Amino acid sequence: MLRAGIVGLPNVGKSTLFNALTSQQAALAANYPFATIEPNIGVVAVPDERLEPLAKLVKTSVIIPATIEFVDIAGLVRGASKGEGLGNQFLATIRETEVIIQVVRCFEDEGIVHVEGSVNPQRDIETIQIELALADLASVERRRERAQKTAKSGDKTAKAEIEVLDKLLPALEEGKSARTVSLTDEERAVARNFFLLTMKPTIYAANVDEAMLADKEETAHVRAVREIAESEAAEFVIICAQLEAELVELPPDERVDYLDSLGVVGSGVDRLIKSAYHLLGLMSFLTAGEKEVRAWTIPQGTRAPQAAGTIHSDIERGFIRAETIGYDNLLRAGSYAAAREQGLLRLEGKEYVMQEGDIVNFRFNV
Repeated sequence: MLRAGIVGLPNVGKSTLFNALTSQQAALAANYPFATIEPNIGVVAVPDERLEPLAKLVKTSVIIPATIEFVDIAGLVRGASKGEGLGNQFLATIRETEVIIQVVRCFEDEGIVHVEGSVNPQRDIETIQIELALADLASVERRRERAQKTAKSGDKTAKAEIEVLDKLLPALEEGKSARTVSLTDEERAVARNFFLLTMKPTIYAANVDEAMLADKEETAHVRAVREIAESEAAEFVIICAQLEAELVELPPDERVDYLDSLGVVGSGVDRLIKSAYHLLGLMSFLTAGEKEVRAWTIPQGTRAPQAAGTIHSDIERGFIRAETIGYDNLLRAGSYAAAREQGLLRLEGKEYVMQEGDIVNFRFNV
């Protein structure tokens, strides 16, 4: 399962956002640093508007969406790379995630203490970036020492590693992220083996208050976060964590009505979940029958047999054909029988590359 780590300085709204994401009050939201000591973990459904109509069509009440695991990680402060605050724990936990969601405080509130004494998104982002880069720098230096020893024996893999490490070192020494370094596809494949924190795909979540969310004019704080995200080719989402945490207490239709009253289209949390899901190049295919409607997570570009393997290894091993139809085609046809009569169902073989929203019935024999 995809694991996304929610990071940021203390008191920026990480735990409030986690509560909104998981639709529960599992994380302690308090006005003091390190309210979150042990990382909270929650499994969150990926919003998918196709599942409910599909369930009605096949007459089932069981819907199983794709999921993401979110981890609310202890707040980071200056010196974390040297173990300050809860730095060691922070770094160890974030290393286990596939994608980073950095919550950046963009709202002013005298009642909520800022660990640095003032709200400054650019400084806050740089604080975390520098600490992660310093941790990576130590890892890269150790890795380079080992590779140099191995390269003396003529090891080609070690030599390739050194070439990539030498490209990464200058950026990390300047406190920049490894993901900002220009690498070829081959070099990026080598770099993935270093498991660097600053190489992880990142979403910047600008956390605003309700008034800022309703205002169509971006504030300087929000603009600063957007510009940093764009400079790194990272994802960017505006959220109001406090509002989202309150919305989960309302019925779904009332949530939509309230957002509409603010002039806001859709939930920021929904956009954040979808961004995290797609940032790593993931997609969903669907299965639908009387037993259940279900979304299955696969990497983009996955072929049919490997997609079948996400359901069960026996289906991949005995794969024969994939009976496939697009979501829109099935909904227009109104039933599998009508779709078959109209020639909309396709039989795809082992080389078929799965498409987003494919509804599939795998034929297999073991």
